[in-house]
Order: sequence, then C-alpha cells, then structure tokens
Amino acid sequence: MKYIYIVNGRADKASQYREFYEQLGEIPHQHEVYTTMGEGDATRYVRLYCDLHPEEDVCFVACGGNGIINGVASGLVGYANSSEQAARECSNKTVAILYFGGATEDFIINFPGRNFRSIRDMLNGTVTPTDVIQVNDSYCLNVCNIGFNSKVASRANELVAEGKSAHQAYTRGVINAFLTSRFNRIRVTVDGEPIARGPMVLCTVANGRRVGGEFNCAPEAKVDDGLMDVCYFRAMSLLRLLTLFPLYRSGHHIGSRAGRNKVLYRQARQVTISSKDLIDIYIDGEQLPGSQFDLRILPGALPLRLPKLSK
Repeated sequence: MKYIYIVNGRADKASQYREFYEQLGEIPHQHEVYTTMGEGDATRYVRLYCDLHPEEDVCFVACGGNGIINGVASGLVGYANSSEQAARECSNKTVAILYFGGATEDFIINFPGRNFRSIRDMLNGTVTPTDVIQVNDSYCLNVCNIGFNSKVASRANELVAEGKSAHQAYTRGVINAFLTSRFNRIRVTVDGEPIARGPMVLCTVANGRRVGGEFNCAPEAKVDDGLMDVCYFRAMSLLRLLTLFPLYRSGHHIGSRAGRNKVLYRQARQVTISSKDLIDIYIDGEQLPGSQFDLRILPGALPLRLPKLSK
C-alpha cells in the first residue's frame, strides 16, 4: 500500500505541519507528499492520479482542516462516480485524514475514540464506507448550510482571512446574521415534498452532526446510515431566535418547547433548495453560489481509513 500525503501549500499553513513531518520521518513506509498549488488542486490531483494509476493500491491522506479534507475526498468520490469503469478502477483507492490545524474539527468528531493526529494509528486503522452528499456537481462530507448559517459562514470566512481565530470569527458572524438574515425566501423540498412555506431563518442538510466548531445542528445524524438530516428553522421573532440559539449550539433544539412549530427536522435521500434570487450554499465551509441546488445521498461512497480505536 502506498500512502500519498496531501498538504496545503499556502504559506500561512506551513507551521501547522511541523508535527506531521516529525512523525513522517520516524515511521518507515511507502509514501510521498504532494503539496497543493491552489484552490481545487487537491481534487484535480486525486482524480488525475486515479486516472493514470488504476492498478495501484493507494491511500490518499488529507492533512489539514475541512477544506483539504473535502478536496481530497471529492477527488476520489467524483472520479469513481464518473463512470462504471472509474468505479471499478477506484476499488483499490481509499482516503484517510490527519487533522493538523484548520478552522474546525467538525467532521472527525463523528468518529470518537480515534486519534486523527497520529500517522501510526492511521496506518494501523481500518477502512469503513462513509456516506457523501452530492450537491449538483460538488460533494459534501459534513454539512451544507443556507440562510442564516450561510451568512455566518460568509462573514466568518472573511474574518479568518483577516487573521481572527475561528471562534472569534464564528461568534461575530452569528451577530451579523442575527441582524441581516432572519427572513430568507428560499424553498426547500425534501423527497419531493416542501418542508414548509413562507420565509425561513436557516436550513442545514447534514451528513455529520456539528458545524462551525460548536453548533450541534443535526444531533441525530450518522455518517453511515444512507440518509441526510434536514434541520429547518421557520422565520421567527428575534427574541425567540435568541432563546433557541443556545439550544441549537448544544443540540437540544430538536423537540424543544422553544422550537415548537418553528424547528422542523427530517431525514431524506433527496433535497432540492431553490430561490428566485442568487443565493449561497456553504459546503463544508466552502461557498457555492446558485439559484437551485439538488442534493442526494451517496451511501458508502467514500472508503475512509479510520485510525485505530484508542484503548
């Protein structure tokens, strides 16, 4: 088995990889390191490698945060999903994760008891099929956001780029969204049926449980159940939203008294999000603009190598 470690080539990320390179030098195994050269490069690299080396047993190891993880996984899933032949050629390819920095650890918290900072644990791990959400021609491992959450992510990304910490950025993004994004004219259809009518505050379509480092948006979600978890907030007063918000953070908003008739929670295999205006959907923290998004679950589409369970 060959391991290809894919690291973020941005100059400001270099310090995050000191521990990674120290471990890499201590553990003999067949490997190489690929450093990305820009946005979308991880996805392009993985797809090209699969195309040129169909017979090779390879594990692509995403080293970093949400962006690099999504990029590597999207490369493998997108290639395998392109044709039956490609799917057969990808049967000997897997993805692993080493978390070194990045904004949040949202996706890996779905796998408790595993050390995602240990190369040795990763090498001694096991492969498990993990669901992926397809969004038009893109892919999501963790959570898609629209409405209020989309506004939070947009402002948070701007602040992180300015040097703010992830926690500071999300907190200030939330305050901004409270003031500007409580009445969104966006239609959400779940398995062919409108989930609600009228303006909405937010909607998350989730494979994993948590977003933004601290918001347990889909507490019942599982990454291997073949379903997306849809959490929808109807439009409401600022006072009621402020009451609900701590529950949304802790994951107790589902079935709560404060959320009665306002918070809707469904599971689905297909979701359509549409608007008369151009809107943004955030996929694992990355912005995707459009007026219609078709989402479907791809059960077990990602062969994910998980670190061995800690004792």
